[in-house]
Order: sequence, then structure tokens, then C-alpha cells
Amino acid sequence: MLRAHDQAQATNALRPSVSRRLSFAALQIREKYLIGALAVLTLVALLAPALPASAWHIPHFVDTRIWLGVPNAGDVLSNLAFLAMGAWGLLRLRARPDAPAGAGCLFVGLILTCIGSCIYHLDPDAPQRLVADRLGMAVAFAGFLGIAASERVSMRAGQAVVVLVTVAGLLAAWVARENLTPWVVVQFGGMALAVGLALTPPRPGALGVRLGGVIFFYALAKLFELGDATIFEATGHIVSGHTLKHLAAAAAAWPVIRALRPVATGSAPSPR
Repeated sequence: MLRAHDQAQATNALRPSVSRRLSFAALQIREKYLIGALAVLTLVALLAPALPASAWHIPHFVDTRIWLGVPNAGDVLSNLAFLAMGAWGLLRLRARPDAPAGAGCLFVGLILTCIGSCIYHLDPDAPQRLVADRLGMAVAFAGFLGIAASERVSMRAGQAVVVLVTVAGLLAAWVARENLTPWVVVQFGGMALAVGLALTPPRPGALGVRLGGVIFFYALAKLFELGDATIFEATGHIVSGHTLKHLAAAAAAWPVIRALRPVATGSAPSPR
């Protein structure tokens, strides 16, 4: 009898740990929706008709002025905004262990975008240089989607999204030399996913990144890109739309950097 009683107690003692493992493995409803959305985007990227690279790449930009020996100086030097925001973000990140998954990836991606975009805009008539530009963008975009998933779904969802979108984005950037479809899905499908996450209430314990602000600056950058020549003429050849695109895209990191502002020592975290 005593032996049977001891075995029952041992079994009961194991149940909480087993229950914790099972609850950890169980998917939340938001995680299920996120997996479904990522599966749909993957199928579209793989099965949608191929778009030739010539359908997107426009080698001519309106502002080709040389300054201090730098060709296309406006479009090249404006990339320093990515470097500044990336470095600032990494400095802020060092003091915030509670940062959402993807924050470091975003800031590193901004620095890589600065390098890749400078390489491209020094000679935009060489389409092979466009790969360098897109690779950095893919890393930054994966970081932002990871932040969005961390803020609205769960931390583990954010970590998974960072890995998956980084791999998918780098592959799409490479394949875009021949087929633009995966890259279009990464950019616009990913942004549609980000909008959906922004409209979802924050999860308990979220840092409070204003995802809508990031999306606003991204959309503004796209508008500047489309109005490259129009803005150049409207400003009396002072600045082109593509130069402003770089500045607006770099500003998209501001809502994340703002959320990572230092916390006063000894202050209690605000309830969420």
C-alpha cells in the first residue's frame, strides 16, 4: 500500500512539469493565424506567375548631379540616414534586454541597407548591383516583421518570423535577378501582414512600439519613390523624390528607437 501511495505521489509530482511543457508547446490562436498568413504568402511566392526583372528595375534616376566627386550624390549620400538610425538603434538596444525580437536585426539591416544602396546608386545602370541594395532591405524588413509579431502575437512568434523572413527575403532578393515575384510578395505581402498585426491589440507585456508609425513612414517613402522626377521639378532641382525616399525610409526606425528609450533606474514598469 505504501509503495502504491508513493508511486501515485510521484506521478502527481510529474504532472505539473508535463503540463508546463505541453502548454509551452501549444499554439495560441494568434500564432495559428500568423502561421496561416505566412503559409499563404509562401504559396503565392512559389506559385504565382513569374515577373521578369525588367518589369521593376528603372536604371535612370532624375538627380545625377556630382558633389565632392560623388556621382548621383543626392541618392548616394542620403543613405547615411540609414547608418545613423541603425547605429542609434543599436546603442539604445544595449540597455534594453526587454526589446522585442527583431530589433537588433532591424538596426543591422539598416546599416547593411546603407552599404548596399550606396553601392547601387554609385552606378544604378549596373542591374547586378541592385542585389546588394535588396539584401540589406531584406534583413531590415525581417527585423520589423519580427518586432510586429513580438508586439502583437508572442515573443517566440517574433523570433520565428525573424528567422523565416530573413531566409525568405535573402532568397527572394537573389532570385529577383530573374524573377521578381518572390521579392514583390516579401515587400507588399509582408507589409500587408504588418498592417494586420498593427490593427491587432498589443499582447500583455509588449514594449509598445507604434507599428502604425513605421508603416506610415514606409508608405511615405514609396510615394516619394514614385514621385522622383515630379518632386525634383517641384523643388526647383533642390532635392529628388528618391533622395527623400531614403530619408523617409530611415525615419521608419524612429518609432522603434523611441520605444527603446532608457528607463529610469528604480522606476516601476507601467502597466499594459
